[in-house]
Amino acid sequence: MIITFWVGLFIIFYAFLGYGILLFILIKIKRMISGKPVIPQVVNLPTCTLIVAAYNEESVIEEKIKNSIDLIYPENRLKFIFITDGSTDKTADMVAKYPQIKHMHSAARMGKMAAVHRAVAAVDTDVIVFTDANTFLNTEAIVNICRHYANPKVGAVAGEKRVHISENADATAGEGFYWKYESRLKIWDSELYSVVGAAGELFSVRTALYQPVPSNAIIDDFMISMLIAKKGYKIIYEPDAYALETASEDIGEEMKRKVRIAAGGLQSIIWLKSLLLPFKLPVLSLQYISHRVLRWTVVPFLMILVLLLNILIVAAGGSPFIFRLILCLQLAFYSMSLFGWLLETRQVKVKILFIPFYFCMMNYAVIRGIFRFAAGRQSAVWDKAKRK
Repeated sequence: MIITFWVGLFIIFYAFLGYGILLFILIKIKRMISGKPVIPQVVNLPTCTLIVAAYNEESVIEEKIKNSIDLIYPENRLKFIFITDGSTDKTADMVAKYPQIKHMHSAARMGKMAAVHRAVAAVDTDVIVFTDANTFLNTEAIVNICRHYANPKVGAVAGEKRVHISENADATAGEGFYWKYESRLKIWDSELYSVVGAAGELFSVRTALYQPVPSNAIIDDFMISMLIAKKGYKIIYEPDAYALETASEDIGEEMKRKVRIAAGGLQSIIWLKSLLLPFKLPVLSLQYISHRVLRWTVVPFLMILVLLLNILIVAAGGSPFIFRLILCLQLAFYSMSLFGWLLETRQVKVKILFIPFYFCMMNYAVIRGIFRFAAGRQSAVWDKAKRK
């Protein structure tokens, strides 16, 4: 029981903090050997197409179009495709007013992935950049992304997701804190070898390497990028290209989003099972297992097991002080999370409780997502979360 406790605690620690420490050490060693990475120069930028899949986005589509048109890039080397399949509001009509945008529309709603595949088929540029309709890019985003393609080993480039946190933020502010930490891990992942997947808010691929994913892919952006990494190409992380969005409308919407990601994570692990073996791409496999697989599978269950084992060990009596200390810390952390949830239901904002509440909610969502996927109840149809 004690051995199981320590092994479980180590895996939990490693998945959330230990891997970051390991990355930091490995990066320091790599820099001692080969120096700091050199930022690519902005020369001979490739031709590029920005693809936006928009479903019933009339409230933000005008702002998104203007944001896209204002992006800095060499003249005549950036194209725009907006695809509005299935939209029943004014989104399609609003996009059609802009002649500089190639507008694709079908009345049938076949899902985001079907729309994206249809848009990609119309691309004739070197690079494709994908971004969501409800996120807004910094003006230098495309330049900062596409400069990396001067390196032939780069197959994809992921931008940074930034979550706007208002002064009156509720517990969904934990999303912003989480993404700041994730961004740091991705910077180190990228410098060591490759980012482990990309988020749909902003990422790009070499057009020649784009591989359509199955229509039932739940987290298609992750799969598109990882299929490229699986071929031996690197995914670079570029924090100076960012997509800004607001936090989820409420914790219920954030939960819905996290459950979907968790279900898609398990699906992706099954589809990318060859990466679980380190023989072909050992560094990528290490990154993939450490940064994704552990969090999407065993860690949430280990959190429950470690707490129960800790209680049993202390209740049995005669345990060293370290077990009592760890139990006190666990109970304090989960109590903060519980109080955060209770205050959230009463719309009372105590920011110190945001992080433990969001952390526990995120891991609870993984458990729900795993069971949802196992039961075959997670649809691949894109159902976006409502934002503030």
